[in-house]
Amino acid sequence: MSEASMRLRVLLPFAVALEGTDILRIVAETCEGAFGLWPNRLDCAAVLVPGILAYETASGGERFVAVDRGVMVKTGRDVVVAVRNAVTGGDLGKLRKLIDEQFVRLG
Repeated sequence: MSEASMRLRVLLPFAVALEGTDILRIVAETCEGAFGLWPNRLDCAAVLVPGILAYETASGGERFVAVDRGVMVKTGRDVVVAVRNAVTGGDLGKLRKLIDEQFVRLG
């Protein structure tokens, strides 16, 4: 992991949904709106709402994860997201539909 990147882990109650390194930026949704994380941002914590978590890798471009309610904590270059449900994918339309049909309805 380079000095200009982060490590992202998306944790479910009984599994690890995603573990990535060399993450350049992360955009997440809270009840106050969307915000971005970069490697040199101060440490923080945020409560997440059902939505799309977008992240960019050094080698693979932008990727997406549909996440349910949860919490995100950034400590140094480590970002941990703990949610009830998460689904990775590249098609934003399908992910948004999944959020509307499953995560918000279960809420």
